[in-house]
Amino acid sequence: MNRHDALIIGAGPAGSAAAIFCAQQGLSVALLEQSAMCRDRPGETLPPGIEPLLLQLGLADLQSGGFIRHSGNWVHWGATPRFSAFGGQPDAAWRGFQIPRRLLDELLLDRALALGVCVARPCQATRIICRGNAVVGVESDQGVFQGLHVIDASGAKGWLARQLKLARPAFSGPLLATYGYGKGASAVCDEAPHIMADEDGWCWLAKIGAGSYAWTRLNFTPARSNLKPPSQFTHLHQLSRARGADVTWRACHQCAGPGYFIVGDAASVLDPGTSHGVLKAIMSGMMAAHAVVESLTHPHQHQAIQHQYRQWMNDWFMRDMRKMRELYAAHPAPPAWLTGLPSGADNSF
Repeated sequence: MNRHDALIIGAGPAGSAAAIFCAQQGLSVALLEQSAMCRDRPGETLPPGIEPLLLQLGLADLQSGGFIRHSGNWVHWGATPRFSAFGGQPDAAWRGFQIPRRLLDELLLDRALALGVCVARPCQATRIICRGNAVVGVESDQGVFQGLHVIDASGAKGWLARQLKLARPAFSGPLLATYGYGKGASAVCDEAPHIMADEDGWCWLAKIGAGSYAWTRLNFTPARSNLKPPSQFTHLHQLSRARGADVTWRACHQCAGPGYFIVGDAASVLDPGTSHGVLKAIMSGMMAAHAVVESLTHPHQHQAIQHQYRQWMNDWFMRDMRKMRELYAAHPAPPAWLTGLPSGADNSF
């Protein structure tokens, strides 16, 4: 039987960030990942705010890694396109990163391994283990893992919430994001990423490497979704097949409780239009890891620590959702479900 201070489910950015932070504080950590290798997925465009977090996690080499940097995005959300800059000074503009998600996930996981994190992959978590009302471990196809705290970073499927039967209400109509990759000599987004509104939703175009491009499309009505590349990318050689991901807006109010914390998309999901999904994942992973450290150091304060984490995550979700509603209300063809959201979408859960 494996016993650890922290047991983390999922090795995406949220899970790996939590594992790294815990290991940096001297905790014994196990990281369970069901996939045998890192996979392509949307989330290659990282905002400037992520840089200090990556430095704190020990990924300083990203600054000299030769990755594409950009100072903002082109926004086509009406008649006249506009450039939305990240900010900074004219001679020192803030710049984001373009990092293929497969590579980012590998870099974070390698950092966790270098710090002594026990990584089990492929490893499928099958059942949660509770003692009294507290989560104390996980059964998996690789055996039983016990942890003083369990952090669920399983992504939008919300494995722990489903195991504990925690509510994850929807705050939008059903949403499906489709995405794909292409290779070629040039495209419209060579200088900076573009987000383009259309009659069905929007499309995101970005250059992620030398001759490499990524696209993500969101149709407000899933029935109209398709896996074809956008017209601006039809001249590119499409790599593998396009995929889809459920990005219906959801949130788990009880994202922390006795023995557990829920991070990243497992805690709350908004579609990629927020533009900072990876930032949210890494920040929530680090915050949950900090909460674990504090809970172990001050066990008599564990309920207050859980409450503070829940409040932080839920407030962030509500702020982001209000901004998304404003963004989509300004869309040339707003989604019909925007006016029919649950009453909690305006106030609280």
